[in-house]
Amino acid sequence: MPDKTIGGQAVMEGVLMRHPNGQLAIAVRRPDGTISVRKQSGATLASRHAFFKLPVVRGAVAFVDTLAVGIDALMYSANESGGEEVDLSPGAVGLAVLLGLGLAVGLFMLLPTVLLRLFGLHDAQPLLANLLEGAIRLTIFAGYIAAVSGLPDMRRFFQYHGAEHKAIGCYEAGRELTVDNVRSYSCLHPRCGTSFLLIVMLVSVVVFSLFGWPNVWVRMITRLLLLPVVAGLAYEIIKASARGKSRLWSLITVPGLVLQRATTREPDDAQIEVAIAALQAINNN
Repeated sequence: MPDKTIGGQAVMEGVLMRHPNGQLAIAVRRPDGTISVRKQSGATLASRHAFFKLPVVRGAVAFVDTLAVGIDALMYSANESGGEEVDLSPGAVGLAVLLGLGLAVGLFMLLPTVLLRLFGLHDAQPLLANLLEGAIRLTIFAGYIAAVSGLPDMRRFFQYHGAEHKAIGCYEAGRELTVDNVRSYSCLHPRCGTSFLLIVMLVSVVVFSLFGWPNVWVRMITRLLLLPVVAGLAYEIIKASARGKSRLWSLITVPGLVLQRATTREPDDAQIEVAIAALQAINNN
């Protein structure tokens, strides 16, 4: 098994693969059937200062780094997969990202509090109120994933997500990256971003419960300020569960793997070829 773990994500009609040394490659299927590959190298934020490598801190830094890389990759893939008539500017993509973040904050942070008050449950003991809010947040998150997974465009996106996982699984097993070999691996992977988001939700329930139930504005500010801490803790749990061999660590990965069944689909051979192209690009120095 390779001693370096590869990260990745699906993009529009393609896959991004990223090596721990900062090298990344994006492979996208163009409308004419060819595969466009863009490879670039650059140090990650965590490699620029020793402080960024500390436990928990490195998770928060990786979250910001991944978000920045992901936005750039989505813009590139949208332009490559859309043909000559599509040319998204950084401003247009930035606006879309801001709207998406605003929607996420509204759905997963504001709405649970509103629903808790609507049902008259906000007067419960602070610990119970926070746990109920967390349960509502998890329910909304699961419902959102289930809803978007039924959209036709998202189905193709989730197929590339499955191709990414299969290719990484084949690489980590030390096998040759061929379509036949990659196809035999699972669409599920314990280090998936979907699993990370679910762990973030679960960790937030515990962390936010430690701060009582202040007024709504203090609650919102507290949650925003604690988000890097929550992301950092979730990152450490994901890393530990990937290395751990005990039954306990295996159980921790189960909820994320179950949720991945909604965010991945079996890819076709053409999509697997794209994932292989991205993975080969970062391993051919």
